[in-house]
Amino acid sequence: VQLQASGGGLVQYGGSLRLSCTASGFTFSRYGMGWFRQASGKEREFVALISWNGATTYYADSVKGRFTISRESAKNTAYLQMNSLNSEDTAVYYCAATPLGGWATKRYEYDFWGQGTQVTVSS
Repeated sequence: VQLQASGGGLVQYGGSLRLSCTASGFTFSRYGMGWFRQASGKEREFVALISWNGATTYYADSVKGRFTISRESAKNTAYLQMNSLNSEDTAVYYCAATPLGGWATKRYEYDFWGQGTQVTVSS
């Protein structure tokens, strides 16, 4: 099982980035996908999730209206489009896969994790 996150980098305040997470080794279409982030010195926190069929999405209040999660089953890939970035978005971003159908916002609800990709927003 592998989740490969990519797309992070350095971006200016107010800019945009799109993260990708490509899955292998499990049946991607049966898993909900989530994004979490961890800023330096802080706990890892939930950012967004999308259901196994893409019909349902859910966001943390801090990113609602700015971030969009999506998935493309034909490519076994989930995405996180991030707009209007600010310094509080600076963190390592992790993608994860959950077999649960509900609102999986806790780390323990996810079976598989990617390695993380760094996002740094400069002011």
